[in-house]
Amino acid sequence: MKTDNLKKRLQKGRPMTMISMRMPEDVVEDLKRVAPLLGFSGYQPLMRAYIGQGLRVDLERLEGSVELAALIESLRNQGVEEEVISMAVAESQGEYK
Repeated sequence: MKTDNLKKRLQKGRPMTMISMRMPEDVVEDLKRVAPLLGFSGYQPLMRAYIGQGLRVDLERLEGSVELAALIESLRNQGVEEEVISMAVAESQGEYK
């Protein structure tokens, strides 16, 4: 995730919206029990932290794959052979030695 976007996401006082979500009772009880042990004021801030953390990971992964797809397309347009592109992608992902 870009640094500017991350800074915006970490600002306090961002507008919030109310949602309603059904969760198993035992999960909510576990969240209530764990939240103070992790330094959270309640289970809802802990849930927001968990969701935000997972979302940042997925956004980074998805943004990276979009950038990779654009690079691959550009290499194809420049006439780079498909085999070379495939080997480079595999190597960049630690799949090729």
